[in-house]
Amino acid sequence: MDEMDIRELDRQYVANTYARSDVLFVRGSGAQVFDDRGKRYIDLGAGIGVNVFGIADPEWRGAVVEQLSKLQHMSNLYYTEPCVRLAEELCRRTGMRKVFFGNSGAEANECAIKTARKWAFDLCGDERRSTIITLKNSFHGRTVTTLAATGQEAFHTKFGPFTPGFVHASAQDAGEVRALADRGDCCAVMMELIQGEGGVVPLEREYVDEVVSIAREQDMLVIVDEVQTGNGRTGTLYAYEQYGFTPDIVTTAKGLGGGLPLGACMMGERVENTLTFGSHGSTFGGNPIACAGALNIIRRIDDELLEGVRRKGEYVKKALSGAKGVKGVTGMGLMTGILTEKPAGEVVRAAIARGVVPLTAHEKVRLLPPLTITDEELSEAVEILKEVIGE
Repeated sequence: MDEMDIRELDRQYVANTYARSDVLFVRGSGAQVFDDRGKRYIDLGAGIGVNVFGIADPEWRGAVVEQLSKLQHMSNLYYTEPCVRLAEELCRRTGMRKVFFGNSGAEANECAIKTARKWAFDLCGDERRSTIITLKNSFHGRTVTTLAATGQEAFHTKFGPFTPGFVHASAQDAGEVRALADRGDCCAVMMELIQGEGGVVPLEREYVDEVVSIAREQDMLVIVDEVQTGNGRTGTLYAYEQYGFTPDIVTTAKGLGGGLPLGACMMGERVENTLTFGSHGSTFGGNPIACAGALNIIRRIDDELLEGVRRKGEYVKKALSGAKGVKGVTGMGLMTGILTEKPAGEVVRAAIARGVVPLTAHEKVRLLPPLTITDEELSEAVEILKEVIGE
């Protein structure tokens, strides 16, 4: 079957929800990927931050294949070792107490929302404290509930009515968070420490400190969405470590599975016993194959790897800051947003034509390369990006 057949079949049979680039990828290794014509590309997107160890990583693949030959799936009515071992590793590395596994970031965030509301219900005996504060310019998923949680009006049309119980505060003014918290009906504040889909915008440390302080004063939970920032992406295992506090709930997905669908809602001491028998569930959550691959990923995110992420991130920032056509660079670790004079989409199309695959986020070019991208690959890709941006 040739490439035109694939494109035509896609248009005929796949829901038209994606503006696909005109490239058919067929194989890859690490940070390099090849199309059906054999052209080589350097991948600066990693499947939107999923392939943290690159494509077809041998160790990850070995863990997945080994588990595949044993047991591909069992109901959560029974125990499976990969699920338990992954939960143990995540709790050991973070200080969290319990983990609920789903299949995506949206599901992890749904679990966090349910946990926060049940915690408040158990505390109050009713639903008078069911509202959750989220931040403007945030993104928390594409289900009806996580769209309601998302603080961007562009997502609040066409699919209503949306789930009630969310209010949105400025990501720059903690006074707005305090005013909402003072109403007395809020059980939690939920935030991304770097607003990824919102343009790779890190929150200021002082702002986060004040928001956390407000939550503690008002006996509210702090939920941190690390779907995109987690699993080594920012130079620490989770981004909250760089902000000097421990959340009550942490959600993550994307890079956790290394390429297989997996999401996790990690619960701290205050909420570790909130979810009880029958209060939540997932058919595929904690799938043995996905968990075996994730366990291999998490165990290999060590100090040496994280130091490399920080160093490479600094290189990207330094190389692009002040370059021709670049108006600004934001981000942390290997999560970078580039504000360009040209439209971001135009930059991405030109980069792909020259063998580099970046992403966009709002008006910015976004880079989420594999954490294991080599210095040589990163340098080559950045130089091509600079040329494209500066033309």
